[in-house]
Amino acid sequence: MKGCSASRRWAASALLVLSVTALQACVDALIVGGVATGVILAADRRPLEVMLGDERIKSAAVERIDEALKGEGHVNVTSYNHTVLLTGEVPTAQARAQVEKAVGEVPQVKTVVNELQIAGRSSAASRSNDAYITSKVKSSFLGAGKFRPTDVKVVTEAGVVHLLGLVTREEADAATEVARGTAGVLKVVRVFEYVVPPTTK
Repeated sequence: MKGCSASRRWAASALLVLSVTALQACVDALIVGGVATGVILAADRRPLEVMLGDERIKSAAVERIDEALKGEGHVNVTSYNHTVLLTGEVPTAQARAQVEKAVGEVPQVKTVVNELQIAGRSSAASRSNDAYITSKVKSSFLGAGKFRPTDVKVVTEAGVVHLLGLVTREEADAATEVARGTAGVLKVVRVFEYVVPPTTK
């Protein structure tokens, strides 16, 4: 009976470890970009703690924006390597400045890139079109061959494509060229941070 009890305890422990591992894998996939894209944690140039920090920054920024705007406007928040990109629409110049200030006060934020437009809320059709453009740009990245698609994040607002990532200048230029050549893209805004290319022996 003791042997049976020990076996059961071992099996339960193994199941717990597997469950935790599986849960962590799901969290990592969500942070990097989702299971559907097949992106794995190792493919991101950001350290894990920075990636988790970006998620915390985004969550805190959204809360502060909601408090500042009181339901007015439409603001998208993207945090990459602790640089925050703001896109969308706000009703006034004062609201635009207020949102930037609120986000800039979030702990760990290095820079706020304020691309908010003073305009009415975008329509569902416009947002759907932006999502379609983003998917087309990402698809075009797959065949580029001059950079890893997982190193470049794409955010589209009103046909304007914003590119973020930790890339070399050569990779940034290549990604920009691909994005500019994608149908429907009106403009490309670079929000890259540049890294030194790896040395080759």
